[in-house]
Amino acid sequence: MREYDLLVIGSGPGGYVAAIRAAQLGLKVGVVEKDVPGGTCVNWGCIPTKAILSSAEAFETMKRAGRFGLRCEGAAVDFPAVIKRSRDVSAKMARGVAYLLKKNAVELVAGRAVVTSPRTVRVGDEDIFGRAILVAVGTGVKGIPGFVPDGRSILTSDDALVLAQSPRSVAVLGGGAVGVEFGFAWHAFGAQVTIVEMMDQLLPRVDSEVARELAKSLSKRGIRIMTGATAKSYDAESGTLTVSAGGNDESVAAEKVLVAVGRKPMTDGLGLESVGVMLERGFVKVDPEYRTGCPSIFAIGDVIGGMMLAHEAMAEGVAAAEIIAGLKPGAPVDRDRIPACVYCQPEVATVGISGEEAARRGIAVRSAKVPFMANGRAAASGHTEGFVKLVADEAYGQILGCHIVGHGASEMVAEAALGMTLETTVRELGRTIHAHPTLSEGLREAARILAGEAIDI
Repeated sequence: MREYDLLVIGSGPGGYVAAIRAAQLGLKVGVVEKDVPGGTCVNWGCIPTKAILSSAEAFETMKRAGRFGLRCEGAAVDFPAVIKRSRDVSAKMARGVAYLLKKNAVELVAGRAVVTSPRTVRVGDEDIFGRAILVAVGTGVKGIPGFVPDGRSILTSDDALVLAQSPRSVAVLGGGAVGVEFGFAWHAFGAQVTIVEMMDQLLPRVDSEVARELAKSLSKRGIRIMTGATAKSYDAESGTLTVSAGGNDESVAAEKVLVAVGRKPMTDGLGLESVGVMLERGFVKVDPEYRTGCPSIFAIGDVIGGMMLAHEAMAEGVAAAEIIAGLKPGAPVDRDRIPACVYCQPEVATVGISGEEAARRGIAVRSAKVPFMANGRAAASGHTEGFVKLVADEAYGQILGCHIVGHGASEMVAEAALGMTLETTVRELGRTIHAHPTLSEGLREAARILAGEAIDI
C-alpha cells in the first residue's frame, strides 16, 4: 500500500497549491486526479473562458478601429480557431500544473477516489493511505428543471467551450459571471444574445450601482437583459425560449440555450459521509481550520462553499497545508478581502463590502465614486465606460470595499485588496503617488474625495 503524509483528492487550484505547499514543508504528498491536472479552472473554467474573451475583446477593438484613426477592413471571426486557441492555452497550463507537482516531488495518482476509512482512499483496485486527507474536488455544472443539457441545443459552460460554431442566437439562463462572460463573447462574435436573470439585477452579489452600469453598457452594445425573469420552456425545433417577466410570457429567439445558474459540489460517490464527514446540500462542512467531522480529513475550495473562486481555493489550500504540517494556524481566510472579477467588457471587479452590505451589518460608511470619463488614460485609450467606487469606515476612513466597472478593473482591484490587508485609510491611499496617466488614478481620486482632499473632481 502506498503511504503519504498528505493525500489530496483533486488537482484544481486549491488541491495542487495545497500539495505543493505541504511538500515544501517536508511532507510526503500524493494527489489523486480523475481527469487532467489543473481541475475545472485550468481545463473548463477560468483559463479557457479568458482565452475566448481575449479573442472577443480583440475582435471588438478591430470593429471599432476607425475610432483610433485606423482601418481594419474585412475583419472576420474564425470561430474554430478561437476555440482551438483556448484549448491550447488550457492544455499548456495543465502541463504546467503537472510539471509543478513533479518538480516538488508530489506524486500524481490517476483515477477516481473513494474514501474508505478516515485514512485510506481507494483508487481503482488500489488502497492508498494518507495520514491526513484533503478533499479539494471542486464543483461541476448545475442544471435546472425543464432544461436538461444535451450538448446540442441546451448547453452547459463545458459544452460552450468546445462549440464548433458560434451560435446565431442564444439565450443565457443566469446573469452571474459565467452567463455575462459568455453572453459578451458570443455577442462580440455576432450572435443575438439575451440574458435571463431571476433576480432584479445582473451579478446579484455585486454593488447595485455597478450592476446597473454593466447592464447599461451591455444593453448599449445590443445584448438584451431580462431581469426579474424566469425561463419557462424551450422549443429546440423552432429555436424559441419562453420567458416569464412581469407577469407576461414572451418568446425569445434562441438557437442555443446556455444554462449558467451556478455549480454543484462534486461529492456524490466520494464516500465522505461513511467516515463521519458532514455534508449540507452536498457541500462539505468544515471548522475554521478546514477540518471536517472526521479529524483526519480536511476540505477546501469550492466544495466547502463560499465565493467559489480559484484564488480563494488557493489561499485556503496554503492555510490547510500549513495546519496539516503542524504550523501554528494564522487567521482564517477573510472572505471580505477576497477580490472577485468578471471578465466581460467593461470588466467588473470588487473586493470588500458595498454600501448596501454595510447598512445590513450596521456599519457606518461613506463612499465616493470617480467616473473613468474624467480619467486621462481612459480618454486616450477609448475606454471611458464605468467608474471606481470606494467604501470607507466613517469614523477612521479605513477602506472597507472597492467596486470597479471599467476596462482593466480586474488588475486595478489588487491595489485595493492590498490596502484592505494593510488596513489602509483613504488618506494614505490618496497620498500614495500614482503614475500619470493611468486608470488606477481613479482609486487615488476616490480616496482623496473621502479624505476631503479632492483635486481632479
